[in-house]
Amino acid sequence: MEEIIRVVDLEKKFGSLVAVDKINFQVYEGECFGLLGPNGAGKSSTIKMLAASSPINSGKAIIDGLDVVENPRDVKRILGVVQQDDNLDPDLTVLGNLVAYGRYFRIPREDVKARAEETLRFFGLSDRSGNRIETLSGGMQRRLVIARATLNRPRLLILDEPTTGLDPIARQQVWYWLQELLRQGVSILLSTHNMDEANVLCDRLLIMDHGQILANGVARDLVATHLAHQVVEIRPDLSQMDQVYGDLKRRDVLVRMSGTVVLAFTENSRELEERLTNEGLDTTVRSANLEDLFFHLTGRSLEEGVG
Repeated sequence: MEEIIRVVDLEKKFGSLVAVDKINFQVYEGECFGLLGPNGAGKSSTIKMLAASSPINSGKAIIDGLDVVENPRDVKRILGVVQQDDNLDPDLTVLGNLVAYGRYFRIPREDVKARAEETLRFFGLSDRSGNRIETLSGGMQRRLVIARATLNRPRLLILDEPTTGLDPIARQQVWYWLQELLRQGVSILLSTHNMDEANVLCDRLLIMDHGQILANGVARDLVATHLAHQVVEIRPDLSQMDQVYGDLKRRDVLVRMSGTVVLAFTENSRELEERLTNEGLDTTVRSANLEDLFFHLTGRSLEEGVG
């Protein structure tokens, strides 16, 4: 498979703070590659460097064979970038936002309106083309931001937390359109702290925290490599939490505490569940997932930020 992104020893510093710590990864054409981690992990800093909107302190970022530092304008021509904020122009209509954006890419005046209308049809927004931005729901505004980012027909779409703040229905609508773009052969680099989003969209992903890569690969393979297949969730009384946790640790069970729940990772869940149930404890068995993996690697959940 051909590479669309190659990152080599990429580093970003803000004074003495190392936001991105000499990371390495590749993204292949036609795949959705995820950067998974909590707020403050270094995902946005990585994306801004790749999008040629923030200086690279050291290392290399190659986009479709182009060095981002040496060829920033050429790189931007083949990118579509969706930042966290909906920076749409409230003084323009839905169609007007796309037409104005298209002129930044020097799309001929006679072509830009037709291309904008085609893009709105693809994203199911044609009936809103004459509307002002404030009349759109949050989900529609996100779809419009993504639509705008595809107007220049990019080879690579870079998305920074594209569904943050959306309700579940609006989030799934955005996922649908992103899957449509993938089917058309667009490559996607997706930054997210949403486990479901990563599971639905990403072919491969890496997990970041404190600017470092903790794991990199296919989600199910990463979980299988680092954790037992099954998790027994135990809900003891608060007064029993430490006792239950300590007992499992002494039995060499991989165990974590998450709020008022004790998580025990095991390949023999039936035996452990029976023993705990006989002790009067409330238990549930489920498969290990990405959030478990992140908690195992970092000691905190995916949603936790660091400010």
